[in-house]
Amino acid sequence: ERLRKQLLEMKRLLRFLDQIVDASNRLRRSRRWKFANPIAAVLASMTGKTLPGFGHLDKNVAKYQAWKENHPETASLADEIQALRTREILSPAETQVAPGPQSQPTPSPQPAPPKTPVSFVPEGKVEISIVIPVYNQVDFTHACLGAVQQHSGSLPYEVIVVDDASTDNTREVIGSIPGLIYLRSEKNSGFIAACNRGAAAARGTYLVFLNNDTTVTAGWLEALRETFIFEPHAGLVGSKLVYPDGRLQEAGGIIWRDGSGWNRGKFQNPAQPEYNYLRKVDYCSAASVMIPKALFDQLGGFDQKYAPAYYEDTDLAFKVAATGRKVLYQPLSVVIHYEGVTSGTDISSGTKKYQDINRTIFLSTWASVLVQKPDNGDIAAYESLPAGKKRILVIDHHLPMADRDSGSLRMFQILTILQRLGHRVTFLPDNLADIPPYADNLRKRGIEVLHHPHVKKISDYLQHHGPQFDAVILSRCDFARKHIADVRRYAPQSRVIFDTVDLHFLRTNREAQLTADPATKAAAAEKEEMEYDLIDKADETWVVSTVEQAMLRQERPAKPIHVVSNIVDVPGSATPFSLRKNFLFIGSFQHPPNIDGVLFFAREILPLVRQELGPVKFFIIGDKAPPEVIALADESVIVTGLQPDVRPYFDNVRLSVAPLRYGAGVKGKINQSMGFGVPVVGTSIAVEGMGLVDRESVLVADTPEDFAHALIELYTSQPLWETISKAGFEKTRALFSREAAQEILGRLFSNQELPGQSADQFGASDAPILQSLASV
Repeated sequence: ERLRKQLLEMKRLLRFLDQIVDASNRLRRSRRWKFANPIAAVLASMTGKTLPGFGHLDKNVAKYQAWKENHPETASLADEIQALRTREILSPAETQVAPGPQSQPTPSPQPAPPKTPVSFVPEGKVEISIVIPVYNQVDFTHACLGAVQQHSGSLPYEVIVVDDASTDNTREVIGSIPGLIYLRSEKNSGFIAACNRGAAAARGTYLVFLNNDTTVTAGWLEALRETFIFEPHAGLVGSKLVYPDGRLQEAGGIIWRDGSGWNRGKFQNPAQPEYNYLRKVDYCSAASVMIPKALFDQLGGFDQKYAPAYYEDTDLAFKVAATGRKVLYQPLSVVIHYEGVTSGTDISSGTKKYQDINRTIFLSTWASVLVQKPDNGDIAAYESLPAGKKRILVIDHHLPMADRDSGSLRMFQILTILQRLGHRVTFLPDNLADIPPYADNLRKRGIEVLHHPHVKKISDYLQHHGPQFDAVILSRCDFARKHIADVRRYAPQSRVIFDTVDLHFLRTNREAQLTADPATKAAAAEKEEMEYDLIDKADETWVVSTVEQAMLRQERPAKPIHVVSNIVDVPGSATPFSLRKNFLFIGSFQHPPNIDGVLFFAREILPLVRQELGPVKFFIIGDKAPPEVIALADESVIVTGLQPDVRPYFDNVRLSVAPLRYGAGVKGKINQSMGFGVPVVGTSIAVEGMGLVDRESVLVADTPEDFAHALIELYTSQPLWETISKAGFEKTRALFSREAAQEILGRLFSNQELPGQSADQFGASDAPILQSLASV
């Protein structure tokens, strides 16, 4: 598609240059030019030479004409563009398939042969066994193996080719490939027998069944394997299958009540968001599927009653589902499938005729399950959710970048938890940007991500799709205000939730008190009016701390205000006190309180600390550090920038600091530190609303002298360090873990009333803050 567009631009450029040549010729012939240049006109008529135009123009025209003569391929440019257009992904309007039997694709082209010799490195310990059954079609098999070699990444895998008595030169070409496990049958037994034989010889923990008429693409194998990590109940995972011409072949399979099947999304645009998130399906074609070997063996492999082929993969999927495990479609595993190369496409002859025969066998085998399936073509019934599960739309400023800031990490966790609870979640970024790898981080976990060009305006999307959502979460006040009217207009049935992330007016008001800036104070007043207006318009409001909940309940006692706090991993750390040294600050510098806090610490607290501890190192971890923070760097102050993996730092530092002088909400830097078992010294503002108690689960100090003293004491006292480390870790696990959040979100979306927040949920350090809320 990119090449086609570039050729179109080339065609336009050539047309433009041809117009310049034509204009130059017309200029020479024009009466105006002859009158303006009478001597040149007379000389031209006497000598028979061409009347000159402008000198510079003539030189460029001559150069272009010479170039064009040397590039005769430009004459066939239109044909090249048209040839590429046949491979272009068609628009949904052009490719709608009417309910009923799905039509056949155009004949598949031949795959390109491998560019380099194919060979595989034998692995001592194999995690994945790729089983490829083949019968003839040696060129397809060779191309398939070349792609597997090129695109299967660093996972330890083996490739097993089961040659089902091919009569071409498969034995000579494929059997001689180094590192390949080649099994040959002297009698043709069919697809099922070949797959089962390959599986029996496999050493891997996971089996991948891959047709030889496929071309895998980059990341295909990692995406399948990862799914079993993200989805612990996964039993069988299939790839996205795409035709060689770029159209979608299968986004998982649908089985109807009569036992017939549909390839979901067939002939549609494979880039459409609805086909690009992990989801539960009835079956996945065995052209590319992964299953744990132990499960495959437990289920008896592919059932021989479907021999030689067809419906064996559907039967296996139903058996997997019967064990309570999930059959999943993983769109990040993309495989090009040259459908029908071996068995053809005529269902009345050859192996293909067993497609209809085996449907009858399948229908009788699974009658009790099929009776619960929708009638053939009833897409609405197929798309319906189980009782109690909801369609949830989430609108935020951009895709959650969980490695960059705590607000994004919280949103990422909320989305994945809602999906894990069985709800169907759609994420719509306000900027409509598809930013890698953050969109794929959601897609491969089962969240639909909408983006440009599939959505051009959020209001248009809401107008067409708003009625399908049961709930809409609007995150952050600026963006909630932007969209709440359209949500109310086009999704009147939905429950509208305003997710504050933190109370912006509270944070801005505190900044105004610190800086005594009238403009900041005016901005705080404007934010306050905006946020209370949103609370009034929404059905429900989420805050991240009990302090903010108490404030809003005091002002809006009739409105539902719930705490959905920060959500962090709680991995802990085994590194003891004696092997730790130094301390750190972590936080995104797109958040102004972090800039102020680091500068405050470096200028007023760190010098006092160094008087006692000497040149201990202070690590500053965070995205987009401004020049004034970067200027702090020296031999003992290390400005690291963004760190995708922060565990090495938390495994080695002795403590973390949170010297914030203003802000609101719950501070992710404290959650994250405590989740790693690293104690924190923080200000009253930093620890508010977290239920932390000074000298039990945290050390709290506000003046430079008190902060330095607390840091030195915690840094040098092993008993105190161990007490704070353990208490902080337990508090984080109880209040801010995924398990804690899942319980809260489960209740919020099950229409159960959440228990009221009791006084003991506030830490002792919160008491003065609660008392001063009115003045703030």
